[in-house]
Amino acid sequence: MVTEGHGIPLGVVVAAANQNDSTLLEETLDSRVVQPPIHEEFKQNLCLDKGYDTLAMPDRVEAKGLIPHIRTRGEERRQKKRKRGFRARRWVVERTHAWINRFDKLFIRREKKAENYLGLVHLACAVITLRSCEVFE
Repeated sequence: MVTEGHGIPLGVVVAAANQNDSTLLEETLDSRVVQPPIHEEFKQNLCLDKGYDTLAMPDRVEAKGLIPHIRTRGEERRQKKRKRGFRARRWVVERTHAWINRFDKLFIRREKKAENYLGLVHLACAVITLRSCEVFE
């Protein structure tokens, strides 16, 4: 899943549970509904966890016009203690996953076809987006 800074989902990919996230990186970035504007001065950032720390990953992310940032688990915790007002970024996607898990139909997958499940996930993402727009008004 790709989200923006507040946790609003931008793109989702459904895959088998035993597939590593780093193999789905390009497919996930291509699934974004809203593509970021391409500016040479203002490049978009992409925060990733240690699971994406491979030799080829920075080149793949930079080819999409993004700047990769890989943080370890303890690094954000230490910075949060040191800097007042520091906002952790790694938990944004996990929070969005928790929002999606609140939809009972998605918490336990019962659909046999991946297309049906992906349609339900897209519907949940649309509801999450609409609810978050109400908060920002």
